[in-house]
Amino acid sequence: MQATTQEPSPAAPVVDERTTMRKVMRRIVPFIFICYVISYLDRVNVGFAALQMTRDIGLTPTQFGWGAGLFFLGYFLCEIPSNLIMQRVGARRWIARIMISWGLFSVLTCLVTGPVSFGVMRFLLGMAEAGFTPGVYLFFTYWFPGVWRARATASFLVGIPVANMIGSPISGFLLTLDGMGGLSGWQWLLILEGLPAVALGVACLFVLSDKPADASWLAPNECAWLSRRLTEEQAAIAGKHGSSLRDAFANPRLFVLALINFCGICGSLGVGLWLPQIVRGFGLDYVAVGFLSALPYAVGAVCMVLWARLADRSANRVPYVCGALALAGLALATSAGLTDPLPAMATLVVTVAGILSFQATFWALPANLLTGRAAAAGLALIVSIGNLGGFVGPYAIGYLRETTKSFSVPLLTISGVLLFGAIVMLLLGDPARAARRSKGVETATT
Repeated sequence: MQATTQEPSPAAPVVDERTTMRKVMRRIVPFIFICYVISYLDRVNVGFAALQMTRDIGLTPTQFGWGAGLFFLGYFLCEIPSNLIMQRVGARRWIARIMISWGLFSVLTCLVTGPVSFGVMRFLLGMAEAGFTPGVYLFFTYWFPGVWRARATASFLVGIPVANMIGSPISGFLLTLDGMGGLSGWQWLLILEGLPAVALGVACLFVLSDKPADASWLAPNECAWLSRRLTEEQAAIAGKHGSSLRDAFANPRLFVLALINFCGICGSLGVGLWLPQIVRGFGLDYVAVGFLSALPYAVGAVCMVLWARLADRSANRVPYVCGALALAGLALATSAGLTDPLPAMATLVVTVAGILSFQATFWALPANLLTGRAAAAGLALIVSIGNLGGFVGPYAIGYLRETTKSFSVPLLTISGVLLFGAIVMLLLGDPARAARRSKGVETATT
């Protein structure tokens, strides 16, 4: 019997990292970006609706601040369970569920008739949307290694200013539909800005894939390379910082990061939800209010990208996180003492740019601490505790405004919260480096 010689199988094609990751970026980031724009728009459009709604359903400033902030209480209660469910059932189906349900609740908010129904709908909207932002951060850990994840996150966070840049003029225009079809302008605003979330939720089922192994749009060797790269990276993080739920809740640095995030969001949502009413106080019509409210976010979008690039080039990003928060706090304190619209608006522009720059640089810090279920719970913990600032900020401004009959004291109070966050960040330093030092692990400075 003649022996047969088997030819060696050809070597697998070499995977080009840059080409593969650009393909992943193009597939995932633009779609997630659009989803986040709609998410943030539905979260803050109530600030524009309030220009008419508070009059129509009889809300005091305190009642509006309380009801608007209840969104974040619902968000807080459901954040961690939502992220853990997503890890179990997959990002594609769970993000779709989140978007469809929040879109429906956003539309149904047009039916509120008083402070109680307004608060209930905001609370339900927060429960529906809970898990979206930390879910996206977790989803990125399934797809983007190291530096690529930082780029994806920065692109994702640009959705905050873009949502306001696009949404503010549109919201101002929709208020002019007041009376059309028997509905108020604020009702049209909530309906027409809520429906896109439902459509995008359905699209999630067809656009997203849970993990590289499920992606038919990647070549087999690209899937294998990316899966192996992510597994190795996550194993390294797990070895240093842990991967279980216990590791997340036993890590005090995560709670400090959550406090810092709380301070940032207290300023972001406090100023963001009240900005249309602050600008309306300059004596402008609805359309002008919409365009002028977009200005701080247009400037902020540029600043956050440039600030993030500077931070990425530095061996220590903590000064950039601290500096952005401190700049925002000082600018907001300055705005509280101004009465002329032009300088007051300029300081509000700097405030928003500082807060956005903080958000663009902050999220690289916790991403290097945990992986696995610890990452799911840890990221949700930071976001959920942080989002309580979305309750405290708007409510504090509303209460203090009603008590003092001006915006000066409320804005000074929020500026103090931002400055406190900057100080805490400075004292904490880089949490990943601190954790490595405490475990006696020597790593090269990157």
